Amino acid sequence: QSQLQSTGGESGGVRALHVTAPRTATLSFYFMWKMIFFLTIKFLDIWDVDVLKRPQEINKQGHHTHLYSSDFLIVRRTLEFQIKITFDRPYKPAEDKFAVEFVIGPSPQYSKGTYIPVFPSEERQSVWRGRIVETSDNVVTMGITTSPECIVGKYMIYIGVVTPYGIRRTRRDPSTDIYILFNPWSPADPVFLDDEEEREECVMNELGIIYHGAYDDVSERAWNYGQFEFGVLDACLFIMDKADMPLSNRGDVIKVTRVASAMLNSRDDDGVLVGNWSGDYTYGVPPTSWTGSVEILLDYAGSRGTPVCYAQCWVYAAVFNTFLRCLGIPGRVVTNFFSAHDNDGNLKMDIILDENGKLDRNRTKDSIWNYHCWNECFMARSDLPPGFGGWQVVDATPQETSDGMFRCGPASVAAVKHGQICYPFDAPFVFAEVNSDVIFYRRQKDGTLEVVKVNPTHVGRMVLTKAVLHDGRRDITDQYKFPEGSPEERRVLEKAEEFGCQREKASLPQSDVEVEIPTLDVRVGDNFDVTLQFKNHSDQRRTADVYVTGTVVYYTGVPSAEVVFKTPKVKLDPLQNKDEKVLVRGEDYMHKLVEQANIHFITTGKIKETGQIITAMKVITIHNPKLIVKVTGSPRVSEEMYVSVEFTNPFKFNLENVHLRMEGPGIMPFKRTSITWTETFSPRRAGSTKLIASLDCAALRQVYGETELTIQQ
Repeated sequence: QSQLQSTGGESGGVRALHVTAPRTATLSFYFMWKMIFFLTIKFLDIWDVDVLKRPQEINKQGHHTHLYSSDFLIVRRTLEFQIKITFDRPYKPAEDKFAVEFVIGPSPQYSKGTYIPVFPSEERQSVWRGRIVETSDNVVTMGITTSPECIVGKYMIYIGVVTPYGIRRTRRDPSTDIYILFNPWSPADPVFLDDEEEREECVMNELGIIYHGAYDDVSERAWNYGQFEFGVLDACLFIMDKADMPLSNRGDVIKVTRVASAMLNSRDDDGVLVGNWSGDYTYGVPPTSWTGSVEILLDYAGSRGTPVCYAQCWVYAAVFNTFLRCLGIPGRVVTNFFSAHDNDGNLKMDIILDENGKLDRNRTKDSIWNYHCWNECFMARSDLPPGFGGWQVVDATPQETSDGMFRCGPASVAAVKHGQICYPFDAPFVFAEVNSDVIFYRRQKDGTLEVVKVNPTHVGRMVLTKAVLHDGRRDITDQYKFPEGSPEERRVLEKAEEFGCQREKASLPQSDVEVEIPTLDVRVGDNFDVTLQFKNHSDQRRTADVYVTGTVVYYTGVPSAEVVFKTPKVKLDPLQNKDEKVLVRGEDYMHKLVEQANIHFITTGKIKETGQIITAMKVITIHNPKLIVKVTGSPRVSEEMYVSVEFTNPFKFNLENVHLRMEGPGIMPFKRTSITWTETFSPRRAGSTKLIASLDCAALRQVYGETELTIQQ
């Protein structure tokens, strides 16, 4: 063992035996002497090394890596894999000494875990365990079990044989390289997830659903994570290379996810994706046009690290999810509806009204995103007290810096729920995203601000992720917070205040007049009425001077253009309920919509008799038409099939520069076309899958379609 370790630094070459002839010897004598030498020395010679990398063989099946499109062996930590070594003669355990050497990186060292010799005998073991599984003639089958903390990445393999004259190594053979991944099937690995169905969903499923829209009008779109597609694993490892992440840190799931959180955005490190919320996507792909992660990751790796344009939060989350699942870390995309942003742990989202109760947009700076997508990954947290492992929030969307870089997490979901926001990483920020209060201030004539209304339930209204092994929704709000107004919630907020979170403590009398805006289902181009539902709970007449503002907004809550402004005066009899309708015409909003077609209505008003302020907010999503995706042909592996896409232009004007994207995991690589509505494809593997399509042009964003199909072998 000491001999093998001492030569571990010589990674890449061959250390073959050689003999130097005396200067006075003749050439013929030298060759004869050398021949006699090799005939009398019977040390082992290696003829072949087979890492059993074919998908149907034991390694890939046993390690759940058979779906990876790769020419190499891919295995998971802590689980034994086998290799076959063919020698020039039968192996003699009592006499022959050899080791399988695993090398990663340019300067391998045993002390850093980048050079690891594995021995066939139980008496001679290193940090990885080896054993002889079987011997047959000249072939030795060796079982190798990696350690639970070993580096995740691509290793080179050498076979080193001990001879009386040193160590003889095999030459570099790229075909025997192996990838070692995290292992959520192993209790010894920190990413162990003790639920087979959850593992199948959060590691093995290539198809996802991403939720967007509004909490009471949820929209969804399919996404191809494509973690098993050819080249994606190398792209994920390249991301860590691009970050200059030390190899010795790449076995630590906490460090890997934190580095990836920074590297998935390009703000400070030339990471994968360039964020763009401007609406101008001239020099890249609009975020709403992407249908999967594969194209993005392959473009980034293929350009050796040129950031890909463009992304918004769900694109960051979807590509990050591919990274997690590809490396064997259980991951899922989560959507938080009405997500507070840019508050850095301050639990207040401020909305400023003038003295009459009208919204003052010039002074209202805080924004509440209609929704925000982030990731959860599953891991043990040995750096935290017991109970705070499990699902962790990681977020690649660049919002605030953490330790000097735009990144977020991993933050324990359990810690967020219980207000224990003192623990790393970035728990106060996540806590504020789901727990902030919306504070309405009335600006007095002297410039002072008076708190007139507090809405403690608007932010973090609902947290969704995809259900396990089917396309339904899973509401996980209760994993982030206790029920609004419950004693547990009050204790959590008090605990968070101990760690520096600031809350509004104003105690306001309950208004005896309420206003609500019900949900609407609106198709693009339609005229529609926004209904204001007033309720007078008092036994006296009430008069409300009301302001109704409808503003086209980006999903981040940033206003684009005002399309409605009305000032009705509403008179209410004692205990009366009354509806007031405001007409919104298609011609007023059609040419002002931005890509996700949201109109944010805010109703504020002042009750004349009491001076109290009433408020209501509602996001109305204008729904776009769908693509109709149809598949024909024989649904079998390698058989030619056809996919057609149908779309009807709902407008009275032409759509120009229309582009279509289509892809499906295991059946069709991503394709970009311009008004090409029929494509051929040949499925590569059997199973249930989807074809996903998106249509994009400057006048119409967020148009999707999909179809399910089952491919036979």
